[in-house]
Amino acid sequence: MTNTSRQTTLVLGGTGRTGSLLAKELAERGRHARTAARRGADVPFDWDDTATHGPALAGADRIYLVTPVLRVAYARLVSGFLDRAEAAGVRHVTYLSAYGAEQAPPEVDIRAVELDVLGRRAFTASVIRPAWVMQNFADAHLPVMDGVITVPTAGGAEAFVDAADIAAVAAETLIDPDAHAGATYEPTGPEALTVAEVAATVARVAGRPVRHVDIDSGSWIGGAVAAGVVPADYAVMLRWLTGTIASGHGSRPNDDVLKVTGAPPTGFADFARRNAHAWALPAATP
Repeated sequence: MTNTSRQTTLVLGGTGRTGSLLAKELAERGRHARTAARRGADVPFDWDDTATHGPALAGADRIYLVTPVLRVAYARLVSGFLDRAEAAGVRHVTYLSAYGAEQAPPEVDIRAVELDVLGRRAFTASVIRPAWVMQNFADAHLPVMDGVITVPTAGGAEAFVDAADIAAVAAETLIDPDAHAGATYEPTGPEALTVAEVAATVARVAGRPVRHVDIDSGSWIGGAVAAGVVPADYAVMLRWLTGTIASGHGSRPNDDVLKVTGAPPTGFADFARRNAHAWALPAATP
């Protein structure tokens, strides 16, 4: 029988979409999860403040690795952290990567981190490469503004996945690392949808018109940079992510969620019904 009393999972991005759900699932299954983030987590963690790294790692034997957000170059920083994790006695790392990471532009360090994590011998590792997350449409990433979802896709489709399913896959790799050592999983939803189809589903649950505006990629990315939503060097990441869908190479449904967790992935219609409040119009002021 495995002794779980000494197992501690350090959950980086612990207040984020997958990290918060993962920590909750681990706790519900009797495992100790220590969330880490710049604020609001169990312990403070800042990629740029290495003084926070040691305390966050203290006593942890496994890590849910979420790399710095809104950056493209971070491999050296992450490698240094992994060196420290090895020295601290970490035995397993599950890395949150992205679908199609092997196709990422050379300026983006996603694949470099995958190779670093999988190439180490001091700990076992798993890689999770999810499709675009459904939650993008229910938060500030791809919001419905004036009844419109604006994102360039050229009519391409994507097997959008619920963050809860990503967290469920991650939980299995962290609870039983030996069974998932060296594995790469690509969690997807059960169907590939265009954003126009997503908009139609949102419209049905919200009870109001919602449509997709398939804007020119350059205009959309340029606008995001000009508005300060993303730094200028992150444009390459946005171009890659949207270009994958536009080229017809977006994610396609697979059985990884079912295979790893034993449960089928959530469909977008179910996700939309569960999150209908996110698209509700503000109540009129009397």
